[in-house]
Amino acid sequence: MPGPVDFHRWIGNDLELRIRAQPGAKKTEVSGLHGGLLKIRVRARAIEGAANEAVLEFLAGELQVPRGRCELVSGEKHREKRIRVRGPERSRCESLLAQWAAQGRTSS
Repeated sequence: MPGPVDFHRWIGNDLELRIRAQPGAKKTEVSGLHGGLLKIRVRARAIEGAANEAVLEFLAGELQVPRGRCELVSGEKHREKRIRVRGPERSRCESLLAQWAAQGRTSS
């Protein structure tokens, strides 16, 4: 069960992330928290699912899992999204999640 930071939760061995995507950025990166969500700036534009695909590829790379284990659960056409990552290495994820949470809030 997540603590005060609620942008993620574990469902068995799977990780669910709640993110806010910002398409059209200069580069793809995590940029802190936004209203309790993990904010990810993504270089791709929100055209024909390109930004969604870029977010999934970015998370797969960061969490070191095959792209096929990352799936968009909700938010296909919205900035706020839920993403499930099937079976990532928990210790690596916890370290990375803490690092991302430490980047602070961009706004609420």
